[in-house]
Amino acid sequence: MTPTTAIVVTSIAAPNQVMRQLAAGVVARSSAFFVIGDVASPADFHLDGCEFYDLFRQEQTGLKTAALCPTRHYARKNIGYLLAAKAGAQIIIETDDDNLPNSGFWGPRSRGQRVVCVRDTGWVNVYSYFADTNVWPRGLPLDEIQSDSPAFDSLQMHEADCPIQQGLADGDPDVDAVYRLIFPMSVQFRHDRRLGLGPGAWCPFNSQNTTWWRDAYELMYLPSDCSFRMTDIWRSFIAQRIAWANGWSILFHEPTVLQIRNEHNLMRDFRDEIPGYLNNRRIAETLEGLNLASGVDAIGENLRLCYESLIRIAILEARELDLLEAWIEDLATIRKSQRSPVQPIPKC
Repeated sequence: MTPTTAIVVTSIAAPNQVMRQLAAGVVARSSAFFVIGDVASPADFHLDGCEFYDLFRQEQTGLKTAALCPTRHYARKNIGYLLAAKAGAQIIIETDDDNLPNSGFWGPRSRGQRVVCVRDTGWVNVYSYFADTNVWPRGLPLDEIQSDSPAFDSLQMHEADCPIQQGLADGDPDVDAVYRLIFPMSVQFRHDRRLGLGPGAWCPFNSQNTTWWRDAYELMYLPSDCSFRMTDIWRSFIAQRIAWANGWSILFHEPTVLQIRNEHNLMRDFRDEIPGYLNNRRIAETLEGLNLASGVDAIGENLRLCYESLIRIAILEARELDLLEAWIEDLATIRKSQRSPVQPIPKC
């Protein structure tokens, strides 16, 4: 990590072991750490090495996103992304307060990758390349669970531009409620593989251990007009589709965190995932049919086209566009203010 790297977490809990380790790692590397609170966050939250933003402090930022984003929603993490970008971060790493970093989490990251890639396959279960058991990522259509993916040894090596990189999580990884209700949880993924997801290959990725380079920041937008269990999954589909237009690949790499999952009500998770079980395939088909422009400067308009298409098919309500516009405007304002050389972000 470098002084121009920032970590972003949203949390409603007091500092725990994970948060303390993240803060210590950031201090040791002169990076930055933004923690975004919500209604249930403790009023006396304090952790050396991090910048904590409660609801009042979020409102004081002047960000349009902070004024419009609903409370009690994971999408408030958008405010943390904007604060990290405003501070000059060239790389943002997002994670959660139940993902314990291992040594690999703190290692250097490279946007350019020489990696085996899967392309033009439709849906692919990326977890199948990293585990011998039948495990799948949250958001994979249920009727694709038994589908075969191309053999790893049959895939071609490519020079891939990967400004979005999904790290896996050992222990209690990101799977859906159906998996957790049926199977015992203790998954160990391979640490000796990486995989690029290219155009024409769909696989959901999450917000638990994900690295974003500056060119892709606009794609970090988490929609608020959906459940907590779907916001990062639907974001991932939109990000993948726009990445195709730019010739980018999504990198999936070895686990760099151990998830010690916070307590969840699995039946509530199941309920909140039902819109995904029923609609994820339709979302991908809709996005795949769009005509999108290439280039970083076109990402904002591409986002509008993607969200408008999901509103047309009644996946989201039209009110989502108000928050999306606030997000696009906030990022544009930040970039305009940074046309002069970017200064290193301040130490916490």
